[in-house]
Amino acid sequence: MRTTLTLDADVAAKAKKGAAKLRRPFKEVINAALRIGLDEVLKPAPAKLYRTRGRPLGLRPGLNYDDVAGLLAHSEGEDHP
Repeated sequence: MRTTLTLDADVAAKAKKGAAKLRRPFKEVINAALRIGLDEVLKPAPAKLYRTRGRPLGLRPGLNYDDVAGLLAHSEGEDHP
């Protein structure tokens, strides 16, 4: 695809020097640099690490933890389907 692109003077000079040093066409150097740069620029930022601290909550007194049906009835109410 052919397009017009205006480069800053320092970027153009660096690309020309790089093309001469690598003995590659200017277009090839620009395309390679854009591929690498765009991959880096478009990469999503790493997610910020989120941590919580656990605490021992223990068991609530007065509940029978061997009776699962009773626990459900207590937590959801007797009329819950």
